[in-house]
This record gives sequence, structure tokens and C-alpha cells, in this order.
Amino acid sequence: MNFNKMKTINVALLLLSPVLSFAQTNKDAKERLQIAAQMDKSIKTELLNKWYPQSVDSLYGGFLSTYTFDFKLQGPQDKFIVTQARHTWSTAKAAELYPEKPYYLQCSKNGFQFLRDMMWDKTYGGFYNLVTRQGIDKSNPIAPKEAYGNAFAIYALSAYYKASGDTGALSLAKKTFYWLEKYSHDSVYKGYYQHLKRDGSKVIRDASMPLNSELGYKDQNSSIHLLEAFTALYSVWPNELVKMRLQEMLYLIRDKLTDKRGSLVLFFTPDWTPVSFRDSSEAVILKNKNLDHVSFGHDVETGYLMLEAAHVLGIINDSTTLLAGKKMLDNALQNGWDKSIGGFYDEGYYFKGRDSITIIFDSKNWWAQAEGMNTLLLMANHFPNDPMHYYDKFKQLWGYIQTYLIDHVNGDWYEEGLDKEPQRKTALKGHIWKGTYHNFRALANCVKRLRQGDGEEK
Repeated sequence: MNFNKMKTINVALLLLSPVLSFAQTNKDAKERLQIAAQMDKSIKTELLNKWYPQSVDSLYGGFLSTYTFDFKLQGPQDKFIVTQARHTWSTAKAAELYPEKPYYLQCSKNGFQFLRDMMWDKTYGGFYNLVTRQGIDKSNPIAPKEAYGNAFAIYALSAYYKASGDTGALSLAKKTFYWLEKYSHDSVYKGYYQHLKRDGSKVIRDASMPLNSELGYKDQNSSIHLLEAFTALYSVWPNELVKMRLQEMLYLIRDKLTDKRGSLVLFFTPDWTPVSFRDSSEAVILKNKNLDHVSFGHDVETGYLMLEAAHVLGIINDSTTLLAGKKMLDNALQNGWDKSIGGFYDEGYYFKGRDSITIIFDSKNWWAQAEGMNTLLLMANHFPNDPMHYYDKFKQLWGYIQTYLIDHVNGDWYEEGLDKEPQRKTALKGHIWKGTYHNFRALANCVKRLRQGDGEEK
């Protein structure tokens, strides 16, 4: 029999069998529980306690988001839909995880009310991208609304509804879904348009827009977070249209947005033609790298998000999605992993004429390490004997995070690992793109898997 065919059959048999766990041995079970205890302690004493309830804006509602390295407020505290939604989601999940602390649910309720009262456009529908601390719109006038931000609103509202039972939150999540369906969804080429005008009409790319502008393009980032949002919404509202869109996004991301190597293409024209500068000079490529590079963090995050979606959809023994997610993680480990001390680099590029990838930005941002740790443990549970040694790399990454990312004095994580960016030690600890969502979710998921010893994508 052909070796590759035999290998495929063996993998398929593995996927059809119960997930093998490291916790099946007493030694491994003890180690897993020890790591779980470390992570749970870090959640309680180095993360959530620094943010909640102190980040709740008692004057205007919602959450304050910009903090110095030692958690002093700084700046005007503009409120970004993504940050507000992520804090609402984090506190809803914290309320479920730590029911003995009722203020988490109160924090999440505060977030829901600000989203509903101050960020939802009561004239045209949809959520504004950015408002002042008081709630006055100050978004980009060209594209004041985005599919990305509205996706996070759905994600947060679904979580708050699940934690609280507040049907008002579910109603607003449904309204947001239907708003995206009406204005953002592409019935011809599938997927969603990212940039929208206030009335919901699409921002069409034209020659007046700079070459490196994202305006008018579809993209992987909004797509993976729409997948994430619809996964959360479908888990609390099993609506057939939500199911259809969730399946659509799963297959689109897995089969269209991911290249043959296992990396996400970042941007596309509306018909899903990739935006690429690979045939240009290296100088042009680097000038436009925001539109075209390998983002190892997004790749490892997507591996998890796809499996989570398949799990919620009830797709049993989905070997196609599992192997696609594994391929994404393997590619990131082979090409974007620091083999000396661990950690995923930020950016790489496959320059034409070169045999291997070139790391074009070797910083290690906090969210990629969080998502990487989450996905490594997930794949370790699915593939305990894989030659990529996922569990060993998971432990190495947790050690890296404890050494170079967690601020054990002031709390939370530095934005980038201090091994590459030591100046981050005194940089902002929080801002509109940095809250608790990535690291809290990763730690909470890992604690659950380590204690249960299963391979569920929850």
C-alpha cells in the first residue's frame, strides 16, 4: 500500500477513536494539575483582579481601557467597540468561572448597557466603531462601522446572555446579526464586507485610496472573528440562518482563506482574489506588509476557532477541520517558533526565490503567545504522540510567558515579550487594542483542559 495513503488512514483511525489524554498516567495527571493551579492563580491574582471592577467607568458607563504599566489611568479614554465588547465578554465568562464573585456579572451588565445605549446607532442600526468616553461618535467618517467590531458585539452579547439570562442582550445580538446579514453579507461571493458607511452601505475601493490602505478589502481577521461570534451566538440561539452562516465562514476560512502551506492570506478583493505583493521588490513588499505577510498568531488562533466552530455545530469526527487546524499550527511551529526559548514571532514572509520563510518582525506579542498556548494544548490532547511534541512546546511557552510576559509586580501581561522588546516593561499595560480577552480566554481554556484531560474545544 502507498505509504501516504496508509498514513492518511492511520490518522483517520486516530481521529475516530476517543481523544487520548496525557492525564491517563498518574505522573502526567499530577503535572497537569500543577500547571492548572499556576494558571488559575495567575488569572485571579495577576489579571482579572487588576482590571475588575476598577476599569468600570462609574461616570459614563462601559469600561476605561488605557492604563500605564502600573495601572494608572491615562488619556481621554475613548471607547472602542472591540475593547468594550471584549471586556463585556471577559467579565461574563469570569462570572461563570468564579460565581463566588458576583461583581463580575455586574461589570458585564455595565458593558452590555453601554453597548446598547451609547454605541448602537439608533437611526441606522449597527455599532459605531469609536466613541468618546461619554458616548459621542468619533469614528472614521469614511467607514464608521465595521463587520469586525459588530462581530465582537455579538460575541459579548451572547456571553452576557448566557451568564445572566438577560433576554435584552440576546435580542440585541440577534438584531446585530440581522444588520450584518442585510448590509455586510455577500450573497454572491460569500463572506462579509468589512468596511461600512453609517447607513450600512459598503465602502467600495477606488483609485483614490492609498495602495496600502485596507479600505474596501475583505480580510481574514474580520472573517475569523465573525466565525467566533457566530459560534457563540449559535450556542445560545440555534437559529438555522446562524448555522448556515457559521458553516459558510468555517468552510470559507478553512478552504479558501488559508493557503496550501497552512497560513491565512490577510486581504482579498471582494471576489476573494488574494492581495499580494510577492512579485514586487523587497522594499515595496515591506512598505505594504500590513496587507501581505504571514501572521503566525492569527494562524494558531484560527486553528482553535475552527475546531470550536465545528464542535458547536455538532460535526463529529471532523477530520478535515482538525487536520487543517493542525497544519496551521505545524506551519507556525516550523517557520515562526523561536527554537531557543520558545514563543511565536510576529511576522514572516515568503520572498520570491528563497527556499524558506524570512522573519520580518521577530517581536513576540502577548496575544499570539496566549492563543498559541491555547492551541498547543488543544492539539496535544488530540495528538499526544505527534512528533511535533505539542505538550512539550505548550509547557515551554507557558514558561516563556511566566518569564517574559507576565508582570508579576504590577499585574497583567506586557504587550510584547521582554526578551525582544525590553522597553515594553514600562509601556502602556492597557489600551483600546489590549485588554484581558486573549490571555484570560487562553488561561481559562487551558485550566479546563488540564483539569478535565479532554480534547473539547470549549
